Amino acid sequence: MALEDRLKDDMKAAMKARDGVRLDTVRLLLADVKNRMIEKMGPLSPEEELALLSKQAKQRVEAAEAFHKGGREELAKAEEAQLEVIRAYLPEQLGDDEVKAIVAEVIAAVGAAGMKDMGRVMGALMPKIKGKYDGQAARGFVEAALKG
Repeated sequence: MALEDRLKDDMKAAMKARDGVRLDTVRLLLADVKNRMIEKMGPLSPEEELALLSKQAKQRVEAAEAFHKGGREELAKAEEAQLEVIRAYLPEQLGDDEVKAIVAEVIAAVGAAGMKDMGRVMGALMPKIKGKYDGQAARGFVEAALKG
């Protein structure tokens, strides 16, 4: 099922359940999907849908962090609630240990010897973890592995 269809079904369910947070979040996602489809002049590929959802999730994380720093806990909680709704549409997230194992495999596969090979390692790693793990956190694992 395409993301747009799933969002429409979930929007109807949220309306019936009177779930305001879910409804608002799904409406926002649906609007973003429609805007991207208009820009592209066609349906989105699964990769584009994943990129859209990942971007929305990242925005929620950054907003929640900013609100926490600013002492606006009620707004931070609202962003975190939206993030939970968005995560339901993302693939299952990888754990730190799983990503470290993938990093070790990629380093061995590309024959990386030091920090100068960082770009090659990240280039090979990102397609394997895209949408399943944060790229910046993975970068930290790669740096640690290449330095040590």
